[in-house]
Amino acid sequence: MPVLGVTGATFRIIHGSPKYFDLTADSGRRTRRAFCADCGSPLFGKPGVGGDIVTIRVGSMDDPGIFRPTRDIYTASAQPWDYMNPALPKSSKLPNN
Repeated sequence: MPVLGVTGATFRIIHGSPKYFDLTADSGRRTRRAFCADCGSPLFGKPGVGGDIVTIRVGSMDDPGIFRPTRDIYTASAQPWDYMNPALPKSSKLPNN
């Protein structure tokens, strides 16, 4: 699922009140995910790694067409039918940087 990473300082919720749930990420740290309280759609996450980063689910954006991927991650668990742009850098899991 495509995500756009932004700094927490530039992120704000302008409408509604999402619900949250916590889980343990691959890093072993806690991550927090937000979803729409009305329909259940995933909205964004606050990973336990990466400092002050918010990961926005591209499908939840008003205009997802402006998103331009810069890398493919978690390629080790990609489905065989999933097209990945060969020009983008690949990571088998979440990079440390």
